[in-house]
Amino acid sequence: MDKVIRKATDAVSDIPDGASLAVGGFGLNGIPETLIRALHAQGASALQVVSNNCGVDDRGLGILLGAGRISRVTGSYVGENKEFARQYLSGELEVELVPQGTLAERLRAGGCGIPAFYTPAGVGTQVADGGLPWRYAPDGSIVLPSPAKETRLYDGRPHVLEHGITTDFALVRAWQGDRHGNLVFRRAAANFNPLAAMAGRITIAEVEELVEPGVLDPDQVHLPGIFVQRVLPLTPAQAADKQIEKRTVRA
Repeated sequence: MDKVIRKATDAVSDIPDGASLAVGGFGLNGIPETLIRALHAQGASALQVVSNNCGVDDRGLGILLGAGRISRVTGSYVGENKEFARQYLSGELEVELVPQGTLAERLRAGGCGIPAFYTPAGVGTQVADGGLPWRYAPDGSIVLPSPAKETRLYDGRPHVLEHGITTDFALVRAWQGDRHGNLVFRRAAANFNPLAAMAGRITIAEVEELVEPGVLDPDQVHLPGIFVQRVLPLTPAQAADKQIEKRTVRA
């Protein structure tokens, strides 16, 4: 039951080339920065990433992207990463854009063993009708368009079929965690982290504060340890290393 691994390099050592990864975070908030950097040093490539966004050019998943380690991204937002745009438009990167709420539910569904569900989000757009460019050619033509999806009427309203997502691994960050893998997420970090953790077959959680089993109130646990296979305690310096994309101040 003791799932603690003390070194980030050991936590990600068995992630192979071509693995699929669900990664928590929203922008740079709540991202598993230490695990991402360890994976960058480990050298795995051709990774297929599922995450709300892909970091920025020099932080988060942007580190792996800039090194050419990511081959495919399933996400909702890509507006803060110039290298992402360059790779996508030049045909180096395959990208599946998904409505944000749909992406969250696809991860949750995968973690709950639900193979597919219907949602009204995307009806009447290329999300449902197909034709979104998943991959471009270097000359700008579309090499791989998204397929059309099944639609069905419920209460007279059309809905589109979406499939649950499961991945080989998941990387997440939590505020507190115990040796059994029970996790608590703090404030805005409770974004895609619980959902990504549910979707991974092997979930690795970096935690800012490691506590002993029994310390966490069961009623306050956001994600039970059944979903977590490895727990990496962060150093105080690693726990304090938090960035945002844009700092806004008032005069």
